[in-house]
Amino acid sequence: MGTRCIRRAWSTHDKGFAMAEIIHPFYESHREAMEAAMRHRLDLAEAMLRERANLTDMDEVRQQVMDEFETVLTQMPYVGGAASRMSDFFMRLMGFMAISRVLRRHGVPLPVIGDIERETFKAQLLTVPEAERLASGQQFMSPENQALLREQAATSTTASHRSEFPDDFVYDFVEPGPGDSFEFGIDYTACGFCKFAGQHGDKDILPNICGLDFVAYAARGIRLERTQTLAGGASHCNFRFSSLPSDPSDMNKEKK
Repeated sequence: MGTRCIRRAWSTHDKGFAMAEIIHPFYESHREAMEAAMRHRLDLAEAMLRERANLTDMDEVRQQVMDEFETVLTQMPYVGGAASRMSDFFMRLMGFMAISRVLRRHGVPLPVIGDIERETFKAQLLTVPEAERLASGQQFMSPENQALLREQAATSTTASHRSEFPDDFVYDFVEPGPGDSFEFGIDYTACGFCKFAGQHGDKDILPNICGLDFVAYAARGIRLERTQTLAGGASHCNFRFSSLPSDPSDMNKEKK
């Protein structure tokens, strides 16, 4: 454990220190950037929180969200760090768990929470220059990245990986068949967010987290189609990817 992590452990002693309260060193090393992203989201969400959630004391709400994010950081499972593409998913999206928890405690209806989070995430993503976002999307759709996804998908299903990282995602790479319009797909048979939500009492807010996927991919010029999710009770989440036209105005919609 790094020195910084040890100092955090001692600082929480008078609050009832437990090993589970330590932030993993990998997330600790990215903590400053994640906290900055959270503060940016709260800036973008402020008007919606006042108008749609009827919250008035924004200083108090901000502090509550950042305190809850501190808790979320201690709960985030380690799934391989920089070697795993899923680490980035956790770091980008787990902050919305903190927002959801706080708004839920304030009695904000779950559909309203979902709308606020999607619009906030979209606004945040669109602060990145379009050329940079689209280049990221092209890299994701590239043959080279598809080859990497095939490799990581195969690794995720192995007994050794699942034993070492039990809270990770498990998924299969899907090749398009005759008549399919997508370029490639991923079937998630186990979801790290679902596992997290089950462990920490967040199953009711989980669908809002799932909804962020469409915004995230569309901002990079990628069409995501999905007809079912593990969170909705299906056997797997069926992600299907294709390149959007140059003007992705609808930011993608989930098929029903």
